[in-house]
Amino acid sequence: MQINELVHYLNTIFPPQFQESYDNSGLIVGREEHEINKALLTLDVTEEVLEEAIDQKADIIIAHHPIIFKPLKKIGTQTEIDNIVRKAIKNDIAIFAAHTNMDSAKGGTNDKLCNLLDLKDCKVLSPIESYLYKIVVFVPDQQANDVRKAIFDAGAGHIGEYDSCSYNIKGEGTFRAGENTNPYVGKKGEIHHEAEIRIETVVPKHNLHKAIDKMIKAHPYEEVAYDIYPLENNYEAAGLGRIGVLKEPMDEKEFLKYVKERLNADHLRYSGSAKKIQKVAVCSGSGAFLNRQAIMANADAYISGDFKYHEFQEAAKGLFVIDAGHYDTEKYVKDIFYEHIMEKFPKFALYLSKVNTNPINLY
Repeated sequence: MQINELVHYLNTIFPPQFQESYDNSGLIVGREEHEINKALLTLDVTEEVLEEAIDQKADIIIAHHPIIFKPLKKIGTQTEIDNIVRKAIKNDIAIFAAHTNMDSAKGGTNDKLCNLLDLKDCKVLSPIESYLYKIVVFVPDQQANDVRKAIFDAGAGHIGEYDSCSYNIKGEGTFRAGENTNPYVGKKGEIHHEAEIRIETVVPKHNLHKAIDKMIKAHPYEEVAYDIYPLENNYEAAGLGRIGVLKEPMDEKEFLKYVKERLNADHLRYSGSAKKIQKVAVCSGSGAFLNRQAIMANADAYISGDFKYHEFQEAAKGLFVIDAGHYDTEKYVKDIFYEHIMEKFPKFALYLSKVNTNPINLY
């Protein structure tokens, strides 16, 4: 298949619109029309991983961390990033990354952490802000069901665990068709009154254009009257971090042992105290920036990575904090990629990298 087929699929699961402003997710090296037969899955793209891809005859590397975060101003500088990019191009190997969009999306890294820890009733800890839009369209009564269905099928109308959500008001529309029109109802040059339904529903940004396109195609009028309003509501279906509950409360020692075993972590750093731990917040990778959200959500414990000295101090005032490491909270991305790709392309060859890309060693 072509790269664009795989990229389009991964972008529907992990919408690039979810990524943080500093991020660089997407196709970083390669051309979308290039044919691919095998992918290597990895957390990081290092020189060792690239050599592994060459040995495995992989056509594309699918990674969590983007190989390029900042613009490359020069080629030939002999830095690791420069060497990887030039060698990938020379060997016709594409590089794709799904980073913070994968962290935020349903079925991504944070949901994987919840599954590994067997947390129940998980919710997004920090929902994406200002991501929703309201679509309002005016439709003849007889065609309202068809237009509603088209909008819903395009991904609109979801509120929490409910779908096909809309508000509908009966009213009367007026218009006068000009000489160069082909009106669905009414006559040219005459003011026409038509019984119409005002349909309102919500749609996330990544489905907005698709919903508008499907709505217009399903609408009988040649000129569709519709409005788009940006909303300040949080998009609760996606965002960084998760919070859920354990089946039974644990004390600190029990919980530390439980987390270390469940995440198969080399070590844990921790701070703070809690008599009993049941409500647990998590964030894969580097998550100290969500300390306050975890406290405000009344979590007993918070698990993430890359905590600094003062970040431990801040969090420990209201939480039992565990730093399980950036690598150990994200090393399962290969499994996430594998499960999603196999579901859609069961005959496509995938290889899970065997290179340990954790740059941190313990003495």
